[in-house]
Order: sequence, then C-alpha cells, then structure tokens
Amino acid sequence: MSNVRNSAARSPVPDDLVHAALRVSRARDTPVGDVPLIAVAEEAGISRSTLMRRLGGTRQALDDAVRASGVDPTGQKPVRLRAVASAGALISEHGLAAITLERVAERAGCSVHSLYATFGGRNELLHATYETYSPAVDVEALLAAPRDNLPDTVRAIYRLLVEAIQREPRVLPAMFADALSHPGDPTVVSLHQHYFPRMLNGIGQWLTDEIAAGRIRDIPLIPLIQQLTGPAIFHFLMRPVNEHLPEAQLPTTEETIEIFTQAFLRAVARS
Repeated sequence: MSNVRNSAARSPVPDDLVHAALRVSRARDTPVGDVPLIAVAEEAGISRSTLMRRLGGTRQALDDAVRASGVDPTGQKPVRLRAVASAGALISEHGLAAITLERVAERAGCSVHSLYATFGGRNELLHATYETYSPAVDVEALLAAPRDNLPDTVRAIYRLLVEAIQREPRVLPAMFADALSHPGDPTVVSLHQHYFPRMLNGIGQWLTDEIAAGRIRDIPLIPLIQQLTGPAIFHFLMRPVNEHLPEAQLPTTEETIEIFTQAFLRAVARS
C-alpha cells in the first residue's frame, strides 16, 4: 500500500480512488482498466459525477495513477514480476553491469517511475531478482522445519542448489561470475551484505544446531558452509562445459548429488 501512497503523492488522483479501483479489480477478478467507473465510484462511496470531477474529467488519469502504483490496468502481470523476469534475463545475458532501471523498464514494458514506486531503487530490484532465482528462500523453508535426518537434509539442499544453478535464465551462474571477477564492485558487495546474514541465519544456524546435537564436528562456520556448498557449486557451474567433453563421462545429477552428500558426511560427520 505504501507504494500506492507514494505514487499518489506525485499524481493528481487521490490515493483513496486508486485503492478503490484496485479493490474492485480484485473482487471482480478483472483488469482495472475494465472496471466500470460507476463501480469505482460506488466502492469509494461517491457519485460517478464526483468521481469524474476528482479525476479531472478523464478515465486516463485513474489508469495512469494505477499504473504508477505498480499495477498495469490492462491486466498484464504486475510490474514487480515483469521487472524481475526482465532483470533476470539481462543478468543472464550480460551480467550485473547491464542492469540499469532504464534497460529493465524497456524490457519489462513499464516506466522507470513504476520501478522506483515498486522497488525503491536499483539495489532493491537486484535483491528481489536474486531472491527469485537463488535457492535462498527454498533453503530457508526447508531448514525451518524439524530436520533429524542429516543425509536427507544435505541431499535436499543440494537438489535446491542444483535447480537454482540450472534454472533459466541463468542468473545464479552470472552472479557468481560477477562476484569472482569484480569482488569489490558496489553491486556485488551490496548483494553479499544483504544475503550473508540470511545465509548465517539459515544454513549457518542449521549447521550450528547439528554441531550442538553431536551429529557433525565443531568446525568454524564459514569453512563448514563452504565445505557443504563449494564443491557442488563448482561442479554444477562447470557441468554445462564438461558435458561437451566425451572423455568426461559425467555421472547423472542424482548420482553426483549422492557423491557430494557422502563426501560431506565423511568430512564432517561424527562417527
């Protein structure tokens, strides 16, 4: 709702009318642009003539205000979804340096103003894109539930990691490439600063609990996380290249996950 309020402050259309139009649109399951003005007026508790007077005499003003709030009145996917998909495709094709709000807006079919209203800025858009295409949210959900079987949990983490690496557009590999080639880049640093605490609270807390339960050895947390994820990340990042080498004779994805699972357990599990 705050996005609507902020955009309305820059629009002649009062925010209560934007809210009313959005409520009717949701209730009728129809695009805002197809909602009759009389229905908007009834939802806002005013007459149609009063509504038109507050809109400055034109329906276009309401549609423009709704669009500025991040909702396309024609029924397209919300600006957030289109922008994240467009940013993901640009990152996959050209890397983080290609991401400007202007390029994302052009690809998403929206205005730069809509991106600011929806995300607040470029870094916030990149955070949303990373969260969409990385395994972070899924891993957090996995580890939020009680996990007593260490091998099964490790396998599940690897499956989520592999899915994120192989997913199109290939956002995660592109971000790893940028992190390795430009470690001091402000965008890379911003993403790391945003997600490093989450990694510690997610995988880090789970590993800490496993240490406390006596299932794995007491190893410093960062090397332990790297022991878990590093070998698998390297393998699956390089797998598309190695698949073109006949002599590589790669095991299947599931066989590879089992290899890394057993290797991790042999390295850290208490016997």
